[in-house]
Amino acid sequence: YNLLHRLLIWLTTMKSSFHVSAALRVTMRDSSLEAVRGDSVLLPCSFFTSSDFSRLNVIWTLAPFSSPVSPVQVIVYDHGQVIKNPSLIGRVDFTGLPFSADIMLNETRVSDGGIYRCMVNNPPDTADPGVGELLLSVLEPPSLPVCEWDGAIDVGGSVRLSCSVEEGVPIPEIRWEKVNPEEISLPVNMEGELSGSVQIANVSSQTSGLYRCSATNVLGTENCYVNLVIYNSEGLCVLLTLVMVLVLLALLVIILWLHRTGQDGRSRRRRRDRKAEEEECYNEIRYTPSLMKRSFV
Repeated sequence: YNLLHRLLIWLTTMKSSFHVSAALRVTMRDSSLEAVRGDSVLLPCSFFTSSDFSRLNVIWTLAPFSSPVSPVQVIVYDHGQVIKNPSLIGRVDFTGLPFSADIMLNETRVSDGGIYRCMVNNPPDTADPGVGELLLSVLEPPSLPVCEWDGAIDVGGSVRLSCSVEEGVPIPEIRWEKVNPEEISLPVNMEGELSGSVQIANVSSQTSGLYRCSATNVLGTENCYVNLVIYNSEGLCVLLTLVMVLVLLALLVIILWLHRTGQDGRSRRRRRDRKAEEEECYNEIRYTPSLMKRSFV
């Protein structure tokens, strides 16, 4: 009985050992990866199995950062057939089947970022474990920021400079600086992750100058500019008064010139009329005697 009992224990142990040796194991060579938008990236997934590959099944899924609770299938290998997500056709493929489950992702986009899971099953092996995970981040440089300003640009007024950027991973850092005529760093009020503003109160002529907004992340920097000109209302009023006086003086000179021109014209016309009258009178006196003389003959 003891011998039989020992034999059963030995067989049970051997059976357990067999199952352990026949377990399928999945390993990920990297736990996280980074890619620049537009580049290609290899997502590695290695597995060990003691069975042939006739029933091999590999499934890659993605839980995107935009909706982590709604994973989607990326690519599937099942009994020798490859099935791809329609939105990824031409951009994703296996690279080492059936010996590895690595996939290549081409022309990466920011929306490709998230948690990828590689699930491998190869009956009759049991998975231990059969799932590997890695995090993919797709980086992109900042887009060109947009600079705007609003407020009162008269001396003593208040001006707000705003700057916003639409894209950038990691999220770009927003900075405001006055760069001309002197370089000064300005405190920024962040309005969300992609927008920052500067409030300048009680502006003066010293506030005038060129201002720059910079959007920066690990891939580069993009800039936009605002040229701010502060006006002095009192000086402007004085200038407008001088201009009006000059205009009035010019109008007065023109009126006097026209008046004098008109008088000269009238004088010339009177002289011409007087001369014509004198000539007419002279003709009447010259011809009258001859007419009278001929009438008495």
